Amino acid sequence: MISVLVKKGHELHVAGKPSQEIETLKKPDSVALLPEKIPFIKPRLKIKVGDRVKIGSTVFEDKRNPDIKFVSPGGGEITDIHFGPRRIIKKIVVKLDREEAFEDFSALDETEIEIVEKFELIKAIMSAGLWPLFRQLPFRNIADPNVTPPAIIVSLNSIEPFQPSPAVYLTEKAQLFDFGITILKRLSDTVIVSSSAKHFADLDTLSGYVTHLCKGPYPADDPGVLVYHTKTDPAQNTSWFIDGQDVLLLASFLKTGKYPIERTISVGGVLAPEKKHFRTRAGVPLRHLTQRHPIDEKTVRYIVGGILSGYADTGDSYAGFYETSLLMIPRGAEKEFFGFIRPGFNKPSRSRAFLSYFNPSDLPMDATYHGEERACINCGYCTDVCPVDILPQFTYKSILADEIEEALAHGLLDCVECGLCSYVCPSKIELFDVLKTTKMAYYLEQL
Repeated sequence: MISVLVKKGHELHVAGKPSQEIETLKKPDSVALLPEKIPFIKPRLKIKVGDRVKIGSTVFEDKRNPDIKFVSPGGGEITDIHFGPRRIIKKIVVKLDREEAFEDFSALDETEIEIVEKFELIKAIMSAGLWPLFRQLPFRNIADPNVTPPAIIVSLNSIEPFQPSPAVYLTEKAQLFDFGITILKRLSDTVIVSSSAKHFADLDTLSGYVTHLCKGPYPADDPGVLVYHTKTDPAQNTSWFIDGQDVLLLASFLKTGKYPIERTISVGGVLAPEKKHFRTRAGVPLRHLTQRHPIDEKTVRYIVGGILSGYADTGDSYAGFYETSLLMIPRGAEKEFFGFIRPGFNKPSRSRAFLSYFNPSDLPMDATYHGEERACINCGYCTDVCPVDILPQFTYKSILADEIEEALAHGLLDCVECGLCSYVCPSKIELFDVLKTTKMAYYLEQL
């Protein structure tokens, strides 16, 4: 096992972390796909409102690569296709039948996996709409099925406090995970399983699969951070990565020949009525995760996919293809009486301007800026926490000056999109959003 020490980053002492408890939820009335939340694709619909679909039926494909398909996470009727500005497809809703039908795919057992041709294995995964589970560095786009990656990284992310815990979703699934690793070894000669040192012991019997132990604060166990600190060849910058929970999906699909719909989703945040894990299904309505408790949605901000790197949504939305966590925090619109002279002992911040810098407790976070955007003052806070040693403030200024080559020289493509630069910025500049958007634009330009 290789130990990887990451010195930069930031410990997220945020209140409302989900417990290790897990509960199985009843079946929702509907599920949905959110094409808008899947980066770098141009969806082409293969269905229309009123059509009936099975679990695993193709719903849309990528115009740039029609072999990349996305399938229905439920069996029933397409009741809504919601378009946004410029005809962007925001969501495709499936009203579920009481008895749902499955599309049939070919199953492969352990013996067949060892002898099947690689292109046949890829074809089988793509046919069921599971190929997008593989993403490729540095852009985090869907992996190119026509190339062999230098490595596939299985990320057992657990440092980010609101992501599902591997100790929860891997419980009693050692054989399935082992089968999933066998599948990955047919796609690449090098399979890396990374875990954070902090939660390594929680993996119990599955700890033997871990090849790299990441030590350090958030986001030390991110695949991009791991590659940055361990690469010996520039080719490794294009490694693939896949989430640990998604390895189970691949294994379940190839073992049964049916599209896997089970998902483990963590729910946390100071306003979450139940802070724990839920065993539910793909594309579940966000409101279904809190259905037993009345929620005043005028005061709650839903954050989907990560406390610093996720996106804001509403209870009317659904869990996206990649998102497996829901955070509920105050909108923070209320004014704090004499807030400008309060010492801020309970306000999460990395700045010494607040006494919370010296408070080791988990602190409540809300969705406000607590200030207004100002000009960059070159304080260096963003550089101090960047886990891949880029200079976010100079990269940001290069982008504003439209000097993309200079931004690349400062390390734009090394950015792992963790969101820490925005979090610590005293000038309230959305560095994360600017860097991520520029990376996306640069990728699309290369196409």
